[in-house]
Amino acid sequence: MSTTAAEIAEAWRRERPGTPVDSIEVFTPIVRLAKMLGDDRTRVLRAAGIDRATLDLLSVLRRAGAPYTLTTRELTARTLVTAGAISQRVARAEQEGLVTRAPDPAGRKAVAVALTDAGHAVVERSVDAVLGRDSDLLGGLSAEEREVLIPLLGKLEDFVRAQST
Repeated sequence: MSTTAAEIAEAWRRERPGTPVDSIEVFTPIVRLAKMLGDDRTRVLRAAGIDRATLDLLSVLRRAGAPYTLTTRELTARTLVTAGAISQRVARAEQEGLVTRAPDPAGRKAVAVALTDAGHAVVERSVDAVLGRDSDLLGGLSAEEREVLIPLLGKLEDFVRAQST
């Protein structure tokens, strides 16, 4: 059985009086939950026959709306990965027939990446599997609890992001 966050905090209070432990009961569950959710997501993606990076790429294109085309620069701006990683993801998805690459019709020295019909079908199926599972996992919280949690997580994320820059 896993040690609770409260037990960890109490042990540090006992062993190192004065050590700041106020974060333990917040961050320990977040870190544990992130691990469990990541593992669960990996299982869902494996069952759907897609990897996380490819789904991320296809999802960004799908959310862009018809005609489901973005430049590589726009893809980089809308994800949390580097331009090099986007280039690798696009190349792999193109080999699988999920996207096409072409010069940007706007005439800039950019590459336009477009979702193919096959890519569209894959993202539709995969997103349903992933978001359906995510919805199932939220079943442990009431609608009211989610309404409280969402802004708190957003506030914490914004603060941590500001501290990281």
